[in-house]
Amino acid sequence: MLLEEVVPKMKIILNINNQDYPLNVPVGERLLETLRRLGFFSVKYGGCEKGECGACAVLFDGRPVNSCTMFTAQAEGHKIQTVESLGEHPEQGWKRTQGLHIIQQAFVDTGAIQCGYCTPAMVLVSKALLDKNPSPSEEEIRDALSGVLCRCTGYVKPVQAVMRAAAIMRGEKVPPIGEPMDIGDLLDFDRSVPEDGAPMTSDGGTMTETRVFPKIKVVDARSPLKTVGHGEPKVDAVKLVQGKPAFAADFERRDMLVAKVLRSPHAHANIKHIDTSEAEALPGVAAILTWKDVPRVVYSTAGQSHPIPGPLDMFSLDKKVRFVGDKVAFVAAETAEIAEAALKLIKVEYEVLPAIIDPTKAMDEGAVVIHDEEEYVNFDESDPSRNLAAQIRVDIGDVEQGFLEAERIFEAEYVVPKVQQAHIEPHVVVTYWDEDDRLVIITSTQVPFHVRRQIAPVLGLPVKRIRVIKPRIGGGFGGKQEVQIEDVPAHLTIATGRPVIYEMTREEEFIGSRARHPMRIRLKTGVKKDGTITANEMYCLSDTGAYGCHALTVAGNTGHKAMALYVGDGPYRLQPNIRFYSDVVYTNTPPSGAFRGYGVPQGFWPVERHMETISKALGIDPIEFRLKNALRPGELHPFSTAWSEGREPRPEKVYTIGLEECVNQGRMAIDWDHKFGNAAWHTIPGSEHLRKGIGVALVMQGTAIPYLDMGGASIKMNDDGSFNLLVGATDLGTGSDTVLGQMAAETLGVRLEDILVYSSDTDFTPFDVGAYASSTTYISGTAVVKAAEKVAEQIRERAALMFAEMGDEVDHNEILLEDRKAIAPSGNSISMEEIALHALHASDQTQIMGVASHVSPVAPPPFAAQFAEVTVDIETGMVTVDKLVMAVDGGVIINPVTASGQVEGGMVQALGYAVSEEMVYDDLGRARERDLVDYHIFRSDEMPELTTIFVETYEHSHPYGAKAVAEIPLDGVAPAVGNAILDACGVSLHEIPALPEKIWKALTTSA
Repeated sequence: MLLEEVVPKMKIILNINNQDYPLNVPVGERLLETLRRLGFFSVKYGGCEKGECGACAVLFDGRPVNSCTMFTAQAEGHKIQTVESLGEHPEQGWKRTQGLHIIQQAFVDTGAIQCGYCTPAMVLVSKALLDKNPSPSEEEIRDALSGVLCRCTGYVKPVQAVMRAAAIMRGEKVPPIGEPMDIGDLLDFDRSVPEDGAPMTSDGGTMTETRVFPKIKVVDARSPLKTVGHGEPKVDAVKLVQGKPAFAADFERRDMLVAKVLRSPHAHANIKHIDTSEAEALPGVAAILTWKDVPRVVYSTAGQSHPIPGPLDMFSLDKKVRFVGDKVAFVAAETAEIAEAALKLIKVEYEVLPAIIDPTKAMDEGAVVIHDEEEYVNFDESDPSRNLAAQIRVDIGDVEQGFLEAERIFEAEYVVPKVQQAHIEPHVVVTYWDEDDRLVIITSTQVPFHVRRQIAPVLGLPVKRIRVIKPRIGGGFGGKQEVQIEDVPAHLTIATGRPVIYEMTREEEFIGSRARHPMRIRLKTGVKKDGTITANEMYCLSDTGAYGCHALTVAGNTGHKAMALYVGDGPYRLQPNIRFYSDVVYTNTPPSGAFRGYGVPQGFWPVERHMETISKALGIDPIEFRLKNALRPGELHPFSTAWSEGREPRPEKVYTIGLEECVNQGRMAIDWDHKFGNAAWHTIPGSEHLRKGIGVALVMQGTAIPYLDMGGASIKMNDDGSFNLLVGATDLGTGSDTVLGQMAAETLGVRLEDILVYSSDTDFTPFDVGAYASSTTYISGTAVVKAAEKVAEQIRERAALMFAEMGDEVDHNEILLEDRKAIAPSGNSISMEEIALHALHASDQTQIMGVASHVSPVAPPPFAAQFAEVTVDIETGMVTVDKLVMAVDGGVIINPVTASGQVEGGMVQALGYAVSEEMVYDDLGRARERDLVDYHIFRSDEMPELTTIFVETYEHSHPYGAKAVAEIPLDGVAPAVGNAILDACGVSLHEIPALPEKIWKALTTSA
């Protein structure tokens, strides 16, 4: 049978962007696949089957439709529009264009583009809305955008972009972007609050204004800078808003095969026999690999530095499967349809084994051993015979004595669920042999250098014969801090000699990817009657799933951050009494892994709920109680003396702590003093079944890993005075390419547009550990500044030489670099372009360039105060989160627009953790949630009011005073919401998500 007979085709004509395309398409092909095959890469694949993510949206006769749910044949006779038709770069050599569409420009200007994966779809639905209604309300904008899911932004800035575009299209003036604003101009603390508790309105509606610069409170004043501290547009925004081919799946290679993976239907089983003969005979199948065909090399998929702080317990393909969704066989075929058909023809005989689904039973005597392979490599205290992937025992001070000194002791158990990163771009990898017989891996990863190092032995290749390229990433959130699927297409490329693409489906993301570790946590806290904490003890049972990736380090972070914030008062500040014990166990469920926050959100749910319980029982104001016991400037980070991911701990003091000011700003923004304890505010006249509540949580995170995380950078000067900045750091939509460029531009005295940023190609960019542990701005940024300072020194020396030739003798140390010029004390100046040409072509020629790297001996924590306001329906238990306010001390904010987008998006991810998201498995280990319908992430029309405030301290260990921002927004929302629920209706939840049935049950039980 011929391949053409397997996949019959039909002739049609499609009108795309006002151009007719005569096509011969496979019967049953979806419009999404046809458009991408034709090169319209703005139309994205979100892995879904029901159109729930909306990333594939196009305009179909002017209205938005999901191209993944429509057959190509259905589009004949209709007008299809993609974002490629809207606008383009205004300057294309001698050719000038009309530039970007107003909507596209508004998305660029407002910082509405983070990863950019969903941006083209958002732009199209916005255009459809404004074509129909040029003056939409915020509610109408949110309704229009609700069909496009975004995991990055929190929707604040996309809504602002549409509002801004609409105003410009109506001919109205809009406020400027990118200039700092005094927080006093934005927070009117004297205005009265409506008695009905309705949210106060602003010019733009109840939630959003067209002004996009966040609120900033400067604690440590400093001189204003030219680029750092300004809301510069992202350096990749223009290409992303045009839908340019920038993501891994957009890279095309001639004769590329499509990979698919056969996955286990059983939670625990031995593979007795695999018959692939019938599948191999299917026309169009190029290769099928099983455990018998690939090297049996044990490794860890956790993308971490060498040596990996965890057990080596995984194989590319094994003769045993350990969860429903585990890999059984790899298939490469000419099309995805043929590969899927081949999977169904593979016959597997399993010996089903007992499975452990409940982590509390994993270490029971006689429990089945999940990892009995002889190749297993232990790390630290792991013990596969007990299903123990990691164990932590940390004692600081004398906990038992602290409990003896306590006047009251509080104990409770808390539970946090397994949740998914749900990045809209699925995992995707393209592999091929280059002309030098080196394996090229184009992968959507956060850790390209770790991928290269870790996959080399798995493939039987030396590191030098592997090149890893990280293109733009459509969201990662820790889920791509993993060497998770790179081996699949790589093995198939080795087997076939041909390029291979493997792109996971959304179902595979749920059943075969990674997720946040679920935990069961016990807390015991001793206090005196005046509120002084005398001892704090946490035991954490963490479920790592079938494999131990990130098992030790995630659990360690749970204690390292959440248990370090409250040290006690008085003599307990000098010697706090803290105990943190954790057992991380294997179960026959999909592996847990890294997820933004990395164990800290799990820790702060119990800690902050516990603090609320204690303050309430003692009759002490909850904020006063927290601040009384919280870490203060100049004090030791308590865990720095006791634990460091299996390495030798080194004591570290924390100097920049803006926590008290975060509390002050946050409580004013949410009007805490008016609402907390005010019985009138808690009820809503005319709605006797509704109760309002307000809650708070204080949190801290980390900034990189001291003595370990390293980033490198190189900078070279070009003929026109521009600079190439090469960094190994990985931008996953966070804007790190932009902020690194800003720091380089500030140091060199040029504009951001003069810095050409290239990131994450293991052949050409310097080493960097990758995007995790909130390290990029702090670690990689310092490396960039160091390299820029070397370049600046060479520029000054060259300028001094040129000034001397002009008869102006100048000490090069006195030359100022500013406004693209080198300026002498006399006022004479030379442009950067003149300096570059002189250095490259005139005399004593040299390439002006600098290379630097950085590893830090400290990890200054960011701090934050998270506030939440909720409404609880006491008849149904339904919780509506009305408002979230987060005040963050992240040091100096390099780019407030991109940073506030990080906070907004992080708060919304954390909101899902608080009230709606969870992954549940039945007794056979089968997942309940397999798509973004059953696993609900928030839409644009479901948002609470979000407010971000930056409290700027100056961290002296960073050249521009920065700390981290990206992860801390995940930490405080859940406990703040839990505390607000308690305030509203008296229900004290110990388990999230805060589903209506849990609250209703608690209310009816208490009644």
